[in-house]
Amino acid sequence: MIVVETKRRSEVVDITDEVRRKVRESGVKSGIALVYTPHTTSGIIINEAESGLVEDIVEALDEIVPKISYRHNRIDNNADAHIKASIVGNSVIVPVENSELVLGTWQRILFVEFDGPRKRKVYVKVYEG
Repeated sequence: MIVVETKRRSEVVDITDEVRRKVRESGVKSGIALVYTPHTTSGIIINEAESGLVEDIVEALDEIVPKISYRHNRIDNNADAHIKASIVGNSVIVPVENSELVLGTWQRILFVEFDGPRKRKVYVKVYEG
């Protein structure tokens, strides 16, 4: 498990190096790595970690899902965070070859926070195959 501590309401955290470490520690030479967060107001994506793009992703999701009066807000005022998390998804699967993640040149595994600041969990399961 990886623990991610976010500092802002919406934030993107590059967790690629931590996932790589978990893959190497697993001892699996060839297979897949499942990266999953069990939180309903965060997500996991694969994309470039360039700072401008990361800000663009957050702003685009804010534009697509504005913070308005959703029915769920009666409970804890974070319906927009739940909707954004539903759009991006809570997991990714990455191939593993020679005990390394198979990612494109600019691809990174990114944890996306929509309801921070929080302390979050990310699970990494590596399967041989």
